[in-house]
Amino acid sequence: MGEQPIFSARAHVFQIDPATKRNWLPASKHAVSVSFFYDASRTVYRIISVGGTKAIINSTITPNMTFTKTSQKFGQWADSRANTVYGLGFSTEQQLHQFAEQFKEVKEAARLAREKSQERFELSNPALNIAAPELSQELSEERHSPPLLTVNGPGEEKLFRSKSAEVELTVEKEKVKKMLSEGSMCEINLEAELFTLQDSNAKLVAALQEASSSVEQWKQQLDEYQEETDRLRDQVAELEGQLGHPAAGQSAREELSQSLEELEALLSAKDQEIHSLQSKKTDVGELEKEREETIQRLEDLERLNSDLEDRVQSTEKTLASSREEQNQAEVEVQRIIEVLDVKICDLNDLRQSLAKLIDK
Repeated sequence: MGEQPIFSARAHVFQIDPATKRNWLPASKHAVSVSFFYDASRTVYRIISVGGTKAIINSTITPNMTFTKTSQKFGQWADSRANTVYGLGFSTEQQLHQFAEQFKEVKEAARLAREKSQERFELSNPALNIAAPELSQELSEERHSPPLLTVNGPGEEKLFRSKSAEVELTVEKEKVKKMLSEGSMCEINLEAELFTLQDSNAKLVAALQEASSSVEQWKQQLDEYQEETDRLRDQVAELEGQLGHPAAGQSAREELSQSLEELEALLSAKDQEIHSLQSKKTDVGELEKEREETIQRLEDLERLNSDLEDRVQSTEKTLASSREEQNQAEVEVQRIIEVLDVKICDLNDLRQSLAKLIDK
């Protein structure tokens, strides 16, 4: 049976600089999957991460390993077999906590697996346990130290080699402690946070660019509404000039003028807001709020334009009605003039008749 995945998380992977032992070197350009695996055939737990075509983490977990949280989103552990220190930068504090808890559980499972393996070894050699209690004690000590080079030699040789192994283990621990102590925690935290901030900054720049393009579209729409308003204003002025009776449509003109002034004030205020928005480049949330307010004001402008068009149509109807009444009045006057002409002709004829009678 092969290795089975237990737990996976995505993180930025780092390794300590082998030259300085102070700086972190990124092992991956982007966040990659970091997984815990269990090898049932060997009873071994490992942390594996693959970047591209190569393994950037291949760490066998032992009971003496410790995963340390150095910041809210960064953690590390030392692998003496690989002679390095691994660091992981997570996007959230919760992901770091989950990984640390899983590391603790796997570390405990590795400890239990080692103890069971040693117990099976002792049970499989009962004569050795009875005949050589010193050897059983040495095997018990081996749970916390590297294996001895020889078991069946004389007592002095055993003692010498056991102390040598302990010295090697102590030296190895001192190396790891020195490696961790030499690393500047401030630099570790700053470098881990730097990668997280770079991702967040890229997302924020993209959002700001999108918001800027939206602002340009809104400004173009406002310019179109401004042109439409100017056109309607000219049309109203032309209608007023053709009407020729300012007293008849004075109230309508006043309402139209007031509406035009309100519209101009709204457009001027919107232009100021657009200039302020372009100069400040504020947060994306504020831009979204401004966009919603702008949409609402655009809707108000559309309603105002619609009302203005209705008033223009009403004015046109009034003008047409006034023209029709004027034409009717002109027709009536012409008819009266014609009647008067007829009456004048009759009066002239009557005068001529009277003059003839007087002459006779």
